[in-house]
Amino acid sequence: MVRMVGDRAVKIEGLEGHPVNDGGVCVLGLSGLQLLYGHTRVKRPLKRSGKRGEGHWKTISWEEALTEVAKKLGQLRDGNQSHTVACITGNKYGTVPALFKRFKTVYGSPNVMTTPSISDTLEMTLRVMHGVEAQAGYDIENADYILSFGSGLIEGWGSPVRMFRANSAWRDSGAKVVQIESRLSNTAAKSDQWIPINPGTEAALAMGIAHVLIKEFLVNSDFVENYTEGYAGWKKMVLDDYAPEKVASITGIDKMVIVKIAREFAGAEKPLALCGRGNGETPGGLAEAMAVHTVNALVGNINQEGGVIAVPIPEYAEWPETGLDSAAQSGMAKARVDGAGSDAFPMAASLLNRFAAGVMDVKDYPVNALLVSDANPVYSTPDARAFKKAVEKIPFVVSFASYMDETAMQADLILPNHVYLERYEDIPVAAGLHKPMVGMTQPVVFPLHDTRHVGDVIIGLAGAMGGSIGEAFPWESYEACLEEVLGEKWDILNEDGLWQDEAFQPAGWGEAFETASGKFEFMNPTMDLTPSFVPLSLEGNAATFPLLLMPYDSMRLASGSISDPPFVIKAVEDTILQGKDIFVEVNPATAKSLGLADGKPAKLSTPKGEARVRVHHYDGIMPGVVAIPRGLGHTADDRYMAGKGVNFNELIGPMEDSASGLDAAWGVRAKLAKA
Repeated sequence: MVRMVGDRAVKIEGLEGHPVNDGGVCVLGLSGLQLLYGHTRVKRPLKRSGKRGEGHWKTISWEEALTEVAKKLGQLRDGNQSHTVACITGNKYGTVPALFKRFKTVYGSPNVMTTPSISDTLEMTLRVMHGVEAQAGYDIENADYILSFGSGLIEGWGSPVRMFRANSAWRDSGAKVVQIESRLSNTAAKSDQWIPINPGTEAALAMGIAHVLIKEFLVNSDFVENYTEGYAGWKKMVLDDYAPEKVASITGIDKMVIVKIAREFAGAEKPLALCGRGNGETPGGLAEAMAVHTVNALVGNINQEGGVIAVPIPEYAEWPETGLDSAAQSGMAKARVDGAGSDAFPMAASLLNRFAAGVMDVKDYPVNALLVSDANPVYSTPDARAFKKAVEKIPFVVSFASYMDETAMQADLILPNHVYLERYEDIPVAAGLHKPMVGMTQPVVFPLHDTRHVGDVIIGLAGAMGGSIGEAFPWESYEACLEEVLGEKWDILNEDGLWQDEAFQPAGWGEAFETASGKFEFMNPTMDLTPSFVPLSLEGNAATFPLLLMPYDSMRLASGSISDPPFVIKAVEDTILQGKDIFVEVNPATAKSLGLADGKPAKLSTPKGEARVRVHHYDGIMPGVVAIPRGLGHTADDRYMAGKGVNFNELIGPMEDSASGLDAAWGVRAKLAKA
């Protein structure tokens, strides 16, 4: 809800009755007016006039911009190089990502990538164990025992306001919340029980809990005996390899605590286990997500009230297939530059963490052009410096950014999108929501500047290129396209701002699984995947880098495609940022052994880089572990954010998960010394 005075928006509030926030709004949402009227907005199409990153631009018209992009892409296509054009979008679902994918298909490039998150890993988990294409939804409102493996439930995981409300409801209903992580986060502090764990060993703990559930006959016998496959072999592996004594030595959690958790979980009426560290921006390892999912399966809380729900993938943004000409067919037949969908990673649709290496280590072909929309990978991708070098190597880069961010600074052309308060756009189901839902942003003000909806730009670009490409985009405008796609939902969305499938009922156990066996599969024979614990070897050796550095999320720090507006950055605690100095959290015992006084400067080093920090003694972090916030260290042209703190992504590199290909790194080895 946006309050207006004349033509000016003056206040943003949550929409009452909305299933995600019901009238609430997070601090970033409250400050949305500063994003609308902010100083970092790109106000018109810009063309680079100096070296990349220098910030020298000249204004051009939309006609000039579209002509230049169409000409460049046309030249590559005419030279049988259409497959060398890549695209990165921020979202996987919705009409805008679908338009980009359609454009790249008829143009002739398989290289469409999206910003990764825990949702990608959870979707793979359901594909392997359920055999369905679905998103993982969590009926948290009705759960009475929440076992969180590091999920920052009130740090931004899923939908922040939904989690705030759920946390309050748990207090009223008497539900118990157990937070497992190595740092006393806000979520841990507000939970009923915080259980510190050795970082990176969450999968082992899940398997240890499974051991107790099996050994003490605490499993749901109906589900396990009648609706699962591969249980006998998996059960033997769990009982042989994950006794509480062994898991205790791995995780640092007392064996009796492990036993107690398992008994409490099984004794609850609607227990729910979930994973996804921090706000869920890191995909994590597939085995870990599967291990946690088996804990839910053992108690039969699959597609049940208060449990994990397989929510159908939003598939309304689909159009009739169009014929591909010879250039498109040839380009689409090429292997992807990130390796997604290959024999090595058959389940992956996108592997942005492998893109930079694919650009730098040219094997099959170079990347000659890159389109980026609703994403800031030069800032938000692990090993950000390497990603920046990869972008610098690409001859032609086009950004559709609304704001001057780090990726836009490296572009040759910026074709600015309207901001969300100026445009129509569909927003499919929020992460973790347990019912199919579509929201829609609506313009509350006319566009303030010479910007265009990115959907209109794609449609216009297709028209400029003509032929089979133009034929695939018959709409006069993005709004016309959106109205056609949404069909009968259009009027509902315009009136209410959202559409939810109130009739949705999760499939019963007999119909829920589409695996080869038709059952939930603990061990999938066709994919050779078994949920287990295989330690992830973090980058760096312990002798040189004796500490473990891990990031943490804060509701007051945006760490995705945009940076904090001024209103939000002023609310950041002084134990996180003072002036331009970022603080690293260190256990007092660790700090004492290193001779590091509270508040004093220090040098933080990892295999990827080093940074100047200040030390914050914090009893809520395990010895030998240090923590640093995500969302600082911006370098783009922003007088409120530039040069403040350190970008954690410049200190860590991706660690490829062998099963999924996604980035499984939760931290990096580090060294901390006096400055």
